Amino acid sequence: MTSQSLGIHQLLQAEKRAKERLEEAKKGKGRRLKQAKDEAQAEIDQYRLQRESEFRQKQTSIMGSQGNLSVRVDEQTQAKINWLKSDHQQNREKVLYQLLGLVCEIKPEVHINFRVGGSH
Repeated sequence: MTSQSLGIHQLLQAEKRAKERLEEAKKGKGRRLKQAKDEAQAEIDQYRLQRESEFRQKQTSIMGSQGNLSVRVDEQTQAKINWLKSDHQQNREKVLYQLLGLVCEIKPEVHINFRVGGSH
């Protein structure tokens, strides 16, 4: 029986060591997963910062050009307004005389549908 109890005792110790190794392996796997997760999160954060930086640069270049475009549009609009005012001042008198001439100068003419005589 001694050899039998010794065999059982060795079997129990082997089972205990197997459980300990299994627990150590599980803990090691957990640590590796946590480390991989942390590394992945760091990569994600770095990528996000890089993309945000690129976005801000593009946004600045686009918004900057839109700001310049807005200034150019304002300048062109002001130039057009000035040109229209100048053109109005130059041609106002001419247009008024033409209108007064058309309204005041009466040229009597017989209408083309006017029929001479009493026949209808």
